[in-house]
Amino acid sequence: MATAAARVFAFPKAYPFNFNLIVATLKTSAADILTQTTVERKAPHEIDWRRNASFAVFGFSYLGGFQYWLQVNMFRRWFAGMDRFTQLSFAEKLRDTRGLVTAGKQIFFDCFIHLPFMYYPTFYVVKQAVQGDDTTPDAIVSNGLTKYVTNFLPDQTAMLSVWFPADFIIFSVPLWLRLPTRHVVSFGWTAYLSFLRGK
Repeated sequence: MATAAARVFAFPKAYPFNFNLIVATLKTSAADILTQTTVERKAPHEIDWRRNASFAVFGFSYLGGFQYWLQVNMFRRWFAGMDRFTQLSFAEKLRDTRGLVTAGKQIFFDCFIHLPFMYYPTFYVVKQAVQGDDTTPDAIVSNGLTKYVTNFLPDQTAMLSVWFPADFIIFSVPLWLRLPTRHVVSFGWTAYLSFLRGK
């Protein structure tokens, strides 16, 4: 049993970035398909593949690529001691004041800088690029950001209700599990976002 588990975790540990790209792309696409077929009750032939493509592109480029660079590479530079804290046992984490402060800073950055001012604008611009009828980069960016501003308050309220509590776990697990854990939460979040903002 231990050998089977070691094999399962060997790839994500050895190739965390590649693993993250694969999981982010598949998860984001699958969450949108689930929303379209289950919540919106579309038949398989009615699935909006253009809409699904916008989620897949966003999943690959932002959630898979950019988010890994940000939350692993850059966080290591900005939040000293991050790796050490994630390797401690749960009991040790609770006694590690310095590590808890570092985790708190990461949670603050994620919920009050990253998600509202990086994630959402990118989501709306990618969505506009793939699903919209605009033909110039200026129009894509302008219309995408207009939707971002229009939906800012309800989007942030929804985001905080999910990601603020989830981040307490995400920024405590071993570093190689950080983004896979985030993708577990993100599957439900993406399905909700697809329902709310997919059309």
